[in-house]
Amino acid sequence: MVCDTAGGARGWRRATEEALYGPSGFYRRPEGPAGHFRTSVHASPLFAGAVARLLRLVDDALGHPPELAFVDMGAGRGELVTAVLSTLPPEVASRARGYAVERADRPAGLDHRIEWLPQQPPGVTGLLFANEWLDNVPLEVVEVDAHGVPRLVLVDADGTESLGEPVEGADAEWLARWWPLTDGSGGVRPAEGLRAEIGLPRDAAWASAVAGLGRGLAVAVDYGHGLGARPPFGTLTGFRDGRETAPVPDGSCDITAHVALDACALPGGRLLSQREALRALGVSGERPPLSLAATDPAAYVRALAGAGEAAELTARGGLGDFGWLLQPVGIPDPLASGEQPAAQRADALLVDVPHHEEQ
Repeated sequence: MVCDTAGGARGWRRATEEALYGPSGFYRRPEGPAGHFRTSVHASPLFAGAVARLLRLVDDALGHPPELAFVDMGAGRGELVTAVLSTLPPEVASRARGYAVERADRPAGLDHRIEWLPQQPPGVTGLLFANEWLDNVPLEVVEVDAHGVPRLVLVDADGTESLGEPVEGADAEWLARWWPLTDGSGGVRPAEGLRAEIGLPRDAAWASAVAGLGRGLAVAVDYGHGLGARPPFGTLTGFRDGRETAPVPDGSCDITAHVALDACALPGGRLLSQREALRALGVSGERPPLSLAATDPAAYVRALAGAGEAAELTARGGLGDFGWLLQPVGIPDPLASGEQPAAQRADALLVDVPHHEEQ
């Protein structure tokens, strides 16, 4: 599709790429993502602890290889990979190697065991974990015009939108398969103003990430929606200084959109909610027994604080509704418990999953 016009408007995919990852892009700013929004990684160390337990399960499934990789896709400033490595027991930590995949420069003082890379390392064995990575893979946005024709949405640097060419080719095929534009009224043509976000670049990014893993498990964690419940007007939005804002592709804010995780899923993949995944990894929001307060008050206070953090990570209508896409590569699914395949679980993903948590 053609992105540029005489007035400087471009498709959202190119505009987002430059706004987020260009020389002065949002993700190259010194404060990093944590300066603008709060993810599960920032909410509680319990999240990194759960990921570390998942890495140990992968290690068991792999038969304890000489080198166990933890690949943190979209690593921010290395918060998750640092915490995961520090949480591992000595026997596992001695074999573990961390890889932070991020386009920004390596932060000062980062653990020397962590390799900082602009691209995924090929052929490693272990756990690839992509926490809120796919939502920042740029994509095109389309909108139905007055004649019922889906057209590419163009955007200027100040966020002003206009409609461009009709959607064609592979993008049109993806829409027909994964995001049919209908208002549910049974009309002959889609209603004017309906919007969609073409997830084809994210499907390709995830397939490439999985293909780059030698053996182990690839996990994508993001807010998403399923085929039976796509949002009629899309989810594109921005974040700046801890607040949701209009998406303006000038480098001043994050630009993000929910992920069609069901479309990303490859054969053998499985979808579940963060609530289900974390509970399977031992994170529970249950309060400690009151009897502990009498026998060990300090332990009770610690347990109560931990329960509060766990409750936030697993809350309905909050972080607990994030989707986890698990893709085993050459091993059994370490969290398998009779769940249905990803394609059969798509409709269980919620549309109103939250964006990045405000600070």
